Amino acid sequence: MPPEEIKPKIRLFYGWYVLAAGFVILFFNAGARFSIGVMFKPMIGEFGWSRAAMSLGFFLYMTFFALSLTVIGRFYDRYGPKWVIVISTLFLSMGYMSISVINSLWHFYICYGFLAAIGLGGTSLSLMAVVISKWFEKGRGLATSLALSGSCLGQFVLVPVITIFVLHSGWRATHFFLGLIMLVLNISLALAVIKGDPDRLGQKPFGSSNGDKEKKSKDESPSGVDPQDLGLREAMRTYSFWLYFVVMFICGSGDFLVATHLIPFVTDHGISATTAGHMLAWYGLMSLGGILIAGPASDVIGTKIPIACTFVMRVFLFLMVIKYQNLISFYILALAFGFTHLVTAPLTPILIGRLYGFSHIGLLSGVIFTIHYSAGGFWAYVGGLIFDRTGSYRLAFILSAIMALIAFFGTLLIREKRHQVA
Repeated sequence: MPPEEIKPKIRLFYGWYVLAAGFVILFFNAGARFSIGVMFKPMIGEFGWSRAAMSLGFFLYMTFFALSLTVIGRFYDRYGPKWVIVISTLFLSMGYMSISVINSLWHFYICYGFLAAIGLGGTSLSLMAVVISKWFEKGRGLATSLALSGSCLGQFVLVPVITIFVLHSGWRATHFFLGLIMLVLNISLALAVIKGDPDRLGQKPFGSSNGDKEKKSKDESPSGVDPQDLGLREAMRTYSFWLYFVVMFICGSGDFLVATHLIPFVTDHGISATTAGHMLAWYGLMSLGGILIAGPASDVIGTKIPIACTFVMRVFLFLMVIKYQNLISFYILALAFGFTHLVTAPLTPILIGRLYGFSHIGLLSGVIFTIHYSAGGFWAYVGGLIFDRTGSYRLAFILSAIMALIAFFGTLLIREKRHQVA
């Protein structure tokens, strides 16, 4: 055959393998992350803890997880994701497997609130979003959404399985096997598949070209000069950073108030634990729809509009559940709130990259996600505390509706364009 007729072998872009590995890791981690809602009442029933005490464990979990994100973001910028994922998984699995032998509240706080929490940071949505954003330039929003959809499908598939497993084998065995599965899968994929930057393999991000980069730089910079990427100090001098800081505080508050207390809340009104578990599962599946729409939409209309729309929906959902407490309203809450749950996960690194560049995206995204998850843990604890004091979640929902309205206006005020060094 003449040489000109020999076609080169087509090789699949390596970023797709990284995307698939991130999908699988998030699939199983989601089951562990959302298992707290399933374990809530069984653990309270065995030990006699209050909802505030149990929620405090989740607050510690989210706080240490959030605090780990900034450190992990810095390690990622310097060393890449492989060993960050491996070391984090050791802590994560150790924490969940240790819960199976706890006998007191402080044991739970250490195993779940500390060990599992700091391990989650290196295998979380935020890190995977940053990893994928480095591998894709064209269709970055879609690629990030596809990877993060692993968390949505994991919640949808695994929460009902975990619910059945808890009912038949107990919460102790369930925690042990969750930790074991994550230990094997996360470490295997991190060592065999996950790579940090395409440059290390001699590749460029998917869809990138020198010409496109030059054009993009000229379009984004008024002077036609390639703008300098901003670090944390420079970003903190812009009002857009602080607006998004507040927005993500409110976003996390709503996310984990509902995700943590959905099952206890609906079972308080006579809904069975199995049906409540299905609601939380559908919550996860609907979040898949949210990110699959929000990610590609950001490639066309920017990130502000999808984020702002989520908070409008949340205002109406909180007001609805304050007035109506029945099976239909609970399903609407689970489905519609689930749709909004992960919208900011793929959009945050995209927005941060557009505002400040990608050189320090690990650190900047880590700081933003830190406040998001810290707020989630804090507000989940407040929700439990409010219930213990008032016998209802009503006040927590009223305050959350007000906060969602504030986040809507805060999002609209963000200046979605490349910021320059002051």
